[in-house]
Amino acid sequence: MGIPRRKTYLSEREGKNVWTWWDNKSVGHTQEATKEISKIFSTPTAFDYPKPVRLVQRIIQIATSKDSVILDSFAGSGTTAHAVLNMNKADGGHRKFILVEMEDYADSITAERVRRVIRGYGEGKNAVEGTGGSFSYYELGDSLLIGENLNEAVEPEKIREYIWFMETKTPYTPAAGDNPYYLGQHNDTGYYFYYEPQRITVLDYDFLAAVTEKAGGTVIYADCCSIDDSKLSQMGIVFKKIPRDISRL
Repeated sequence: MGIPRRKTYLSEREGKNVWTWWDNKSVGHTQEATKEISKIFSTPTAFDYPKPVRLVQRIIQIATSKDSVILDSFAGSGTTAHAVLNMNKADGGHRKFILVEMEDYADSITAERVRRVIRGYGEGKNAVEGTGGSFSYYELGDSLLIGENLNEAVEPEKIREYIWFMETKTPYTPAAGDNPYYLGQHNDTGYYFYYEPQRITVLDYDFLAAVTEKAGGTVIYADCCSIDDSKLSQMGIVFKKIPRDISRL
């Protein structure tokens, strides 16, 4: 039994439907992609089986606008960034790209390709003008958690940055003041991270005596709390337990 289908005529649409068959004349092929990256790095063995830039440009053209952010979670040789930079140069767009690459060539190939595309590459008649633009390169640090517990090999300042960002979704700037555990204030809430790598910390009245920063509410991270919930609620304080195995301290 046949299935009903909707038929739309060209006269009923604006523009033209996307053609679903892309041949190598219109979007390139592996050999073309290999030549592209060979020109950038001056070697034919820079990267195995790269994607052609024209193919990625076609995808971006169909699926995005001039102000889109394009994410490539398996960046490989960096073709996606190359395509975005080419398109921005061609049409004055403001597309941005985010590349993620976990292999050891992330800097030497992926990021280096982007650098060369931006500033230009090749010599003489084979020189290719740079697209312009810029990008930032970051490397992952140690994991902050091992299972459900804090990775205490990570330096405390990095943990403080993480706690602050998770609470406020804003960049961390060390707060001024005498209390070393004070993270800062955001939206009328003060944040404290009462953490010591080699000893157990307890939210008690002695600690509260050192909380002098004024705010509408207070969030305090510590290993333990000796004050009952009702009293904390009266004082506008929220206690959050630091996720670590204190039995080993």
